[in-house]
Amino acid sequence: MQYNIAVVKGDGIGPEIVDEALLVLDRVGEKFGHSFKYTEVLAGGCSIDANGIPLTQEAIDTCKAADSVLLGAVGGPKWDDVPSDRRPEKALLGLRSELGLFANIRPAMMYKALSDACPIKKEIIGDGFDIVICRELTGDVYFGRHYRAESGLGWGEMGCDDMNYSVYEVERIARRAFEMARLRSGKVTSVDKANVLETSRLWREVVTRVGLEYPDVTLEHMYVDNAAMQLVRNPGQFDVIVTGKLFGDILSDEASMITGSIGMLPSASLSESGKGMYEPIHGSAPDIAGRGIANPIATILSCAMMLRYTFGLTAEANAIENAVEKALDAGCRTGDIATAGDAVIGTHEMGTKIRELI
Repeated sequence: MQYNIAVVKGDGIGPEIVDEALLVLDRVGEKFGHSFKYTEVLAGGCSIDANGIPLTQEAIDTCKAADSVLLGAVGGPKWDDVPSDRRPEKALLGLRSELGLFANIRPAMMYKALSDACPIKKEIIGDGFDIVICRELTGDVYFGRHYRAESGLGWGEMGCDDMNYSVYEVERIARRAFEMARLRSGKVTSVDKANVLETSRLWREVVTRVGLEYPDVTLEHMYVDNAAMQLVRNPGQFDVIVTGKLFGDILSDEASMITGSIGMLPSASLSESGKGMYEPIHGSAPDIAGRGIANPIATILSCAMMLRYTFGLTAEANAIENAVEKALDAGCRTGDIATAGDAVIGTHEMGTKIRELI
């Protein structure tokens, strides 16, 4: 079967890491009898250079027509002086909106081979952890009304940001989290601030009600401040975390850092149909672009997520993930995950090793 993928290589190290990921997909295609067709799309800083804007209608149409989207990274200091409404990052927001992406899925996994890179004590992480954060993308304070008004108390101007969530938005992200938990360890932790925020009280009510539809999944509620503490104190207690856009933004970055390297972590942004955009969580790293030293693993693992969540190819996704783990167990290290005494390899060498192990 042929799968059509829109490829946004983007800026900085984006082209280097995406090229390695596409070679891995080709290897999967050879082994399992699939065909992947790639259509390259300009978005971000490279689109600003070529078209004057970060995202063209042609790029949007190509991504909509594709079965899935693979993205490298966008942005960099080169475009710092571009007006805010035309910054490279607007390409990401535009694609998420146009593709109807509402669920951001971020795994945070501790590989045993990289336990020395984890900033948490070994006696705490034990045998490691395997967490997925399911973050809602369309609501919350990011999309509420932003304005300034007089305080009326003689304190001068005040900034105001409205936080909003509808029942529908909470229901669909909650169901996504419960469905994922059914395929994992069967536990959902819903994170909110229901002791303070009315938005969170509605969130908790809706998640609790949806949870009744999944009697085989354990549900717990946790305030966001406690969740932030527990991620450091005992990350192994979590399976699937479901939360809003603001809290998820913060917690997913915290979770990424306790794994030891942001260069290892993939992500998916999914629509209700299952179509998605897949990307590493790290940035464009322009300081190392073109040097062949970037870690391609997060992008390669993003392809595994694409195979699993959009194409339903579980065995193929497992093949990539197992190859990554074997490469790490064999001592393969790019500079960002190397410790004293490790032999460091480059971007292409890491991609080649993973392909050989599929």
